[in-house]
Amino acid sequence: MAGRDTLFRFPNPVNEVAARMVAGGVMVLALVTLVGDLPALLIPLTLGFLARVLTGPTLSPLGQLATRVVAPRLTSHPRLVPGPPKRFAQGIGAAVTTAATVSWLAGDWWVSQILLGLMVAFAFAESVLAVCVGCQIFGFLMRRGVIPESVCQECADISRRVAA
Repeated sequence: MAGRDTLFRFPNPVNEVAARMVAGGVMVLALVTLVGDLPALLIPLTLGFLARVLTGPTLSPLGQLATRVVAPRLTSHPRLVPGPPKRFAQGIGAAVTTAATVSWLAGDWWVSQILLGLMVAFAFAESVLAVCVGCQIFGFLMRRGVIPESVCQECADISRRVAA
């Protein structure tokens, strides 16, 4: 049972360099899906998000590539950030790509294209600009009391981040 508990655990903290590399991979895959008119690529894109929500990088090929190969070669000093906002962001990605997949399967490829455009924009913001839209939404929901402070103590206490 301990193995299963470890498998279905999202990392906290998260290496932001690896998270940005995952976002870059998502951006490329979403762009290839759009530009190449290859809606079947929605399936691995969606499964990747679901895997990352459930297990972090453990069951995600893109997550494994980012955490084990790319990020360690880019920096020897990872920038650690709280995990819960990143998991929330992955959840948004899972919801959007699932909706895009369902739309495509229902015959509405144009709806899927709009949702993929949103994914490209969010992934670009994370990978290139270091702005995690999902994390921003997470913070907004914490400030409004929708997400309890107990979910992310570090997020709730700004002085911890300033001291780090």
